[in-house]
Amino acid sequence: MDVGIFYEIQVASPLKHREREYQVFHQVLDQVVAAEQSGFDSFWTVEHHFQPGFAHSSAPEVLYGAVSQRTSKIRIGHGVVLLPFPYNHPVRVAERVATLDILSHGRVEVGTGRSITVQELGGFGIPHNETRARWEESLDIITTIWKSKDGTFSYKGRYFDIPERTVVPMPIQKPHPPLWVACTSKETHAVAGQKGLGLLSFTLLVSPEELGNRVHMYREAIKTAQPPGAFVNNKAGAFSMVHCADTDKQAQEEAERSFMSYVGTTLQATTPVLEARKSGRSLEEITSDRNREIKEYEGLDPRKVNLQFLIDSGMCVVGNPDSCIKQIERIQTAANLDLFLCMMQFWDIPHEKTMHAIDLFGKYVIPHFKKKSA
Repeated sequence: MDVGIFYEIQVASPLKHREREYQVFHQVLDQVVAAEQSGFDSFWTVEHHFQPGFAHSSAPEVLYGAVSQRTSKIRIGHGVVLLPFPYNHPVRVAERVATLDILSHGRVEVGTGRSITVQELGGFGIPHNETRARWEESLDIITTIWKSKDGTFSYKGRYFDIPERTVVPMPIQKPHPPLWVACTSKETHAVAGQKGLGLLSFTLLVSPEELGNRVHMYREAIKTAQPPGAFVNNKAGAFSMVHCADTDKQAQEEAERSFMSYVGTTLQATTPVLEARKSGRSLEEITSDRNREIKEYEGLDPRKVNLQFLIDSGMCVVGNPDSCIKQIERIQTAANLDLFLCMMQFWDIPHEKTMHAIDLFGKYVIPHFKKKSA
């Protein structure tokens, strides 16, 4: 199992303290360098918009360029680039990824996604019931470009009508970088397999056993995959909130505020879209309800969830190195992942403690799983 480090890029009170954005971005660069030295295989960030404090990775491809020049081995992954237009035009995605592939000497992984947050969909004017169709068409355009002989292509679809043009540059990975997709719903795990895309799942309020069920759906579907790209990427990955410290008590004290904040903010941002899809109600109707309370998510009552519940349920990784190994072993036993992504940078955890967590993970946790896989 490969191990990656995963970022939202969180900033404490950024609107009151604008200098903290500058500090955090440079801290992230230092952390990625440390992660490469500690044995992490890959570095990934989200693409999020309009999420002050929660996620400042709104232009990830710019950050990737900087990372590519400060590292030499670690893979660089979109986790993910948002494909529904007008988040990103597919031609621009193909151009940016190819440029990054050149600058990084062929280290790019291309995760794709749709987004299900009210802030992003509303801010870009994207109907929530069109995100899959827009994602599929953009992905088709990108792979059409990369499967062409020299970048020359044309395309006519529902959302795009592009006359013949030649796209430059082209990726140096042949035939193109590996393709992935982020999956939030159970159904999307099967879609990922059907399309032969690498799976990017999660443990947030999802037990290892349920994650295992979803990965199984993916692996069954991929047996008859029809990939839009030139090849099938059959790797399954998942991200989890992770904090490692010298003792379990210290790790829990340092992580509790940030981890519970992450759960609450994620639910507030994503559940309106999920509820709209299930109920047929409009997003405006749902979000305008001031008395709205989230009483159920993935079969759980989020109001009763605390850090100890997350740890005991295998929904995050917190503790000393031995505890982290045991908790990841539980996830891996149930899900048999190819890639485990560790979200380790949070707004309430100081940079030096994140660096220490990366160091401990590299010294004790990663070698355990490398030895086991070998």
